[in-house]
Amino acid sequence: MRTMNIIIFGATGMVGQGALREALLDPAVTRVVTVGRSTTGQQHPKLREIVHANLFDLSLIAHQLTGLDGCLFCLGVSSAGMTEADYQRVTHDLTLSVAQTLVTRNPQMTFVYVSGAGTDSSERGGSMWARVKGATENALFKMPFKAAYMFRPGFIQPLHGIVSKTLLYRAIYVITKPIYPLLARFASNYITTTEVVGKAMVRVVREGASERVIEQREINGLGGGRQSTI
Repeated sequence: MRTMNIIIFGATGMVGQGALREALLDPAVTRVVTVGRSTTGQQHPKLREIVHANLFDLSLIAHQLTGLDGCLFCLGVSSAGMTEADYQRVTHDLTLSVAQTLVTRNPQMTFVYVSGAGTDSSERGGSMWARVKGATENALFKMPFKAAYMFRPGFIQPLHGIVSKTLLYRAIYVITKPIYPLLARFASNYITTTEVVGKAMVRVVREGASERVIEQREINGLGGGRQSTI
């Protein structure tokens, strides 16, 4: 079995919590490093947490970011109420800054970026967030990683006690929880779970994937289907 060392950015967010859970559970993953402004609250023999206030400048911790096989980049914010310049800074600029630090020290790394369904690869569409995400994806593809994959999930149902930091999203998940099995049956190409996304991300680091842009249907396939036990 090929073993892997994985780093996760955004491990305290909803998607990141799912990625962290599945990475810690996967027997092929021997070390998990998280980098963030706060701790995850998790304790595990595999886990090493690095708390760092300024994610735009990783120079003080760069020596600790080596020997890594994969990055699961789950950082993200809602574009609601943000100008395009501000959203670009915390989405595009921050992601590329982190990626540059990592690829310099880990040229054989696989970088997995969580984008979103509807991302605009042309960078010319009418949706601001989609343009910025598209520009971020395109820039990551140009970086000299071993491989880079863009995950574009749709609706993600949190499992295993995972919660979103966003109040509106939490309210939506409470409302949809009773009907999730029905949604999973009739809208399978548009919804998934934190468990499936996490498993799919770890699998892509281990095995790769046939497509560089991985839409919802492919995420579900890579993650072993949609888990509906909440």
